[in-house]
Amino acid sequence: MSLYEYTYIARQDIQPQQVDAITAEFTKIIDDNGGKVAKTESWGLRSLAYRIKKYKKGHYVHLNLDAPFAAVAELERNARLHEDVIRYMTIRVDEFEEGDSVVLRSKDRDSRGRDDRGPREFEKRDDHKPRKEKNEGAE
Repeated sequence: MSLYEYTYIARQDIQPQQVDAITAEFTKIIDDNGGKVAKTESWGLRSLAYRIKKYKKGHYVHLNLDAPFAAVAELERNARLHEDVIRYMTIRVDEFEEGDSVVLRSKDRDSRGRDDRGPREFEKRDDHKPRKEKNEGAE
């Protein structure tokens, strides 16, 4: 079987419970067609880069799939027909990313107020010379 990363965007005006129901429905489609969902990540309500069908935001959900092509094709067919899904994207990958995705890591970094590198240290420059005041030589 092949490995896929599948991300979909649901409408902004539905409840998070409805997004979970859509994810469960998509997971069942993959399971029924001989595949499995390795990981599910809900990225939450995020702003879109541009308006899609008059929506400015959407609920993002990311799935790692280990499934045959027929299962992914059926999943995409159902996503096209689902009225709450405004966009989806499937990418075939060689291997899954370990741990959280980049989106969740950046969300975690934003919530802490700093990234994983620790507090930022400002270096003092020795070659910096203070400016002379304009009126310093006039008196």
